[in-house]
Amino acid sequence: MHTTASPTAIPAQQKPDYGIDAPNVLRNLFLIGALLLIAAPFLRPIHLGPVTLILRPMFLWTGGFLLAEALLYLLYVKIGKLHHRDSLLALHRWHGDEQVLDVGCGRGLLLAGAAKRIPDGHATGIDIWSNVDMGNNSLAATQRNLALEGVAARSTLLSHPAQQMPFADAHFDVIVSNLCLHNIYDRPTRQQAISEIARVLKPGGQALLSDYKHTRQYARQLRTLGFEVTRKHGSLFATFPPLPIVIATKPLREPR
Repeated sequence: MHTTASPTAIPAQQKPDYGIDAPNVLRNLFLIGALLLIAAPFLRPIHLGPVTLILRPMFLWTGGFLLAEALLYLLYVKIGKLHHRDSLLALHRWHGDEQVLDVGCGRGLLLAGAAKRIPDGHATGIDIWSNVDMGNNSLAATQRNLALEGVAARSTLLSHPAQQMPFADAHFDVIVSNLCLHNIYDRPTRQQAISEIARVLKPGGQALLSDYKHTRQYARQLRTLGFEVTRKHGSLFATFPPLPIVIATKPLREPR
């Protein structure tokens, strides 16, 4: 499915809604943490022969830990990911006319941020619109956010998986991705997605890939393909869990 985001007239007071990443994870952290804290006062020691199990402290500590994680995660999805978006995009020296691809664009957070930096360029986002990985995820929700951000006219949305991109070789100047590739659970398929990123990136182009796991694997594969790769940690204050970033530049010439 292919669509150019249309600049629909929307009341000025409305703001973009970039959703909740992995809403089931957030729900479970709050639910299990709360249940453990509620159950703790009612627990009594359990005697198993010479062994006595005192469960109350364990339930209190575990419940408190899970609720703390839930609050940190909620802080990320509501505030922190905006700062992470800006920090990630700041790693590229923008010229304003780039062709940009956002792999797993979700509701358009990175896509809109990139589009604002390229008044003479174009931003393309691909996604499969999973509601497990992003709450209320849909192409229509992304179109609405792009319109609210004022970048719909220079943005295109496509329904395609990362491992099967419909683009020609060397098509994009910049490729960005955040919390997408780990959702491809099969390693060979995930490697195919990285190969596709390498294929559609122009020589001299830059890929910025942020994720909470597998980033060493991304970096290793891109180095094998001849990319110049560095890996840095994202802000510990803006992201939960911490999100390392792979910064990869495609060689101007194919490696021999």
